[in-house]
Formats: sequence, C-alpha cells, structure tokens
Amino acid sequence: MYDKIQNIGPFLAVAAGICLCGCIIFLVKLFIGQYRRSRRIGIIDEMEGHDFEYFCAELLEKRGFLDVEVTRGSGDYGVDILAEKDGVTYAIQCKRYAAPVGVEAVQQVYAGRDCYDRMVGAVMTNQYFTASAVEAAKRLKILLWDRGYLDSMIEESEKKFGRDEL
Repeated sequence: MYDKIQNIGPFLAVAAGICLCGCIIFLVKLFIGQYRRSRRIGIIDEMEGHDFEYFCAELLEKRGFLDVEVTRGSGDYGVDILAEKDGVTYAIQCKRYAAPVGVEAVQQVYAGRDCYDRMVGAVMTNQYFTASAVEAAKRLKILLWDRGYLDSMIEESEKKFGRDEL
C-alpha cells in the first residue's frame, strides 16, 4: 500500500504543474485583454469630437447598420449620425467627453429624432451617463450607449473583422 502512495507523488507534482501553468496562461490572457481594452478606449478618449462621430459611424456600419450618414456639424438638431438597421431608423448623438454625459444630450437627441423623422434616438459616448440623463432617457425612450457598450461593440467588431479594421 505504501508503494502505491509513493507512486502518486510524481503524478500529483505533474498535475499541480499543469494547473499552475493553466492559471498563469489564464492570468496572462486576462491581463492582455484588459490592456487592449484600456488602450483602445484611451485612443478614443483622445479623439476630437468630429473624428469620434466618424469612428462611431464606421463602427455602426461594421455592426450591420445601413445608410449610415454623419450629419453636418452645425444645425444638425442635436443629431450626429443617421442610420437604419432591420427596418428601424435611428438618430444618434455622439458625445466624446472627459466627464459623464448629462441630460442635455438626451434632450437634444429627443428633439432631433423628431426633426429627422426617425423611430429611435440614441446617445453614444466614450463615458458614462449622469443619473439625471439615465432618468430622462427612460422617460423619453432614448437609448444610452455608454463606454462599456461602446467597448463591447468594438470588441465584437474586432472579432468579426480583425483589429486593424477599426
């Protein structure tokens, strides 16, 4: 019986080594993923507002939106992008901010949605939204696409089209 127990020792050492290697690989992949995400969002945080609008338009196209059009800079009624997906028309306000996006962006796209005769209004940002913006969006039925949602859209597009496509 003692011989059988002694023979288990090398097996346990190998099993522990495999588990350790698996844990290290998992942690490295996790770190690389987090680094890529923070780097990607950091680049977006540095964009000019108009560049961000074109970036968002391209991202929407990659996600299957059709007839994606960036509106002119002034007199756009608070709408930066017009698009369509699955028969639903969208009016989208893009906000590349350094701080949380407030209720004004929600109010602007709410008004702009009707001016452009669109079914859905959305605010797309590299940041998050204030509590009052979230509350207003619920009441006015405006979609809020925040930093986390934007990152998931980018990640999905990268998986589908490759990292260099965006």
